[in-house]
Amino acid sequence: MTRKLGSGRLVIATHNAGKLKEIGKLLEPYGLDCISAGSLGLPEPPETGKTFIENALIKARAAAQASGMVALADDSGLSVAALDGRPGVYTADWAERQWFEGEPGRDWYMAMGKVEGMLQEKGADIARDAWFSCVLALAWPDGGHAVYEGRVDGSLTWPPRGTMGFGYDPVFVPAGDTRTFAELDPAQKHAISHRADAFAKLVKDQFGV
Repeated sequence: MTRKLGSGRLVIATHNAGKLKEIGKLLEPYGLDCISAGSLGLPEPPETGKTFIENALIKARAAAQASGMVALADDSGLSVAALDGRPGVYTADWAERQWFEGEPGRDWYMAMGKVEGMLQEKGADIARDAWFSCVLALAWPDGGHAVYEGRVDGSLTWPPRGTMGFGYDPVFVPAGDTRTFAELDPAQKHAISHRADAFAKLVKDQFGV
């Protein structure tokens, strides 16, 4: 049986203020006061896992043990069937400019181009099936944990379209639609996204909603 959160403070294992705000708003109706690992001065652990689950647990456990409070972490990314599931856990790494130009920061257009180039190398008829994954991991200071996995399937298009998304959103067309994630209104995207799927499972398990 999954341990229940109850109400109170929850550490979000992130140093990103935008992510804290997004997650905090989702969990506020359930009596949870969310604070970030960054605001507590907690270090970011190396993400050495080979799967989304491993990386999410690394971050959640590190925050829980360092803070003494229950912590929530997420890990997400894009997987392309024809590329054997890559970039997968290396989704963000493929956008790191220092890998290619010796400069810090992320260039998502470069990352999308890398994926497209690899697909084109496989031929014009290659299947372009892809999916976004999101794993949410809860960790308690005593070592207990719970994991929730979300996914949205679709296909890749080229060239990129839309301005409302981020990351690989301009090239990802969710199944059943003709628009990319970056062409969808944010509310429409959030309703069908991999993160929404994972959060729905967490809320159902933890709060019975």
